[in-house]
Amino acid sequence: MTRNWGMTIPFYDRSLARSRELIAELPGLGYTDAWSAEVNGVDGFTPLALAAEWAPGIRLGSAIVPVSTRGPGLLAMSAATVADLAPGRFVLGIGASSPAIVERWNAGSFTKPYARTRDTLRFLKKALAGEKVTEAYETFEIKGFKLERAPKTPPKIVLAALRPRMLRLAAEEADGAITNWLSPADVRKVRAEAGPGTELIARLFVCVSEDTDKVRELARWMLASYLTVPVYAAFHDWLGRGEILRPMHEAWAAGDRQAALKAIPDEVVDDLIVHGDAATCRARIREYVANGLDTPILAPIPGGEIPIDQAVRDLSPKAAEADRA
Repeated sequence: MTRNWGMTIPFYDRSLARSRELIAELPGLGYTDAWSAEVNGVDGFTPLALAAEWAPGIRLGSAIVPVSTRGPGLLAMSAATVADLAPGRFVLGIGASSPAIVERWNAGSFTKPYARTRDTLRFLKKALAGEKVTEAYETFEIKGFKLERAPKTPPKIVLAALRPRMLRLAAEEADGAITNWLSPADVRKVRAEAGPGTELIARLFVCVSEDTDKVRELARWMLASYLTVPVYAAFHDWLGRGEILRPMHEAWAAGDRQAALKAIPDEVVDDLIVHGDAATCRARIREYVANGLDTPILAPIPGGEIPIDQAVRDLSPKAAEADRA
């Protein structure tokens, strides 16, 4: 069993303000990590700053903060702040994100996503080490930036990586790779690209429920909203799901959302969403680990027979240890 077992914060059924007590429970339940996300809810740093106080000792990570929605200097300042609050236990996860988030929602420019991510990584490694940075990168230029107070322990930096080129960049220049929306079998293919020495991290969406039909209905909405995003469509083409997902993509492109949902096969839902009773879910998570995943980040989703707070407890490392007893 992996030594890392993460949880997504805040939780899907409550605000950050209402998450304090459950976040504080995580270390006692055996969780080693708490990871934020940044889409259109909370930002990626505030939950980690609060969790540094609410759950002392736990590793904190962002999965992920986009590289094109903040300037490089601001990104360095935010990362340095959390690194100062949680010395040696903050991991900065960055990634290209998507055109919708960068351009439509944040009025940015989603151009050369690989190069922008690479350049941001290289800048952050210098800036967070306390260096004064003056450098012309391919996608931006920095003139004389230096953190007023660099963290005593610079955070590790990991990259959102879905396909070989970014996975290789993560392996060669970063401290790990974060992936998403994959099956246990897919982990082997991703691991082969990342190499054996790279920490491989993935968010796993979990619904503790034995009502398979209900789970599949809920999950199809989530899958359609992600898998139609170009980067995820390309990811699943690479994983070998191009043909089986083609009807969904065609219906979505035609504007027929209901037909797109119906076109997602049951086996794809079951591959990409962890569901069943708590013991079945824990066993499924262990399959990911057995196939090469170092750090599962669980994301319990509403809709199951038990509330989210109980799911957090039932999916915990402490509960998983009981399976082996």
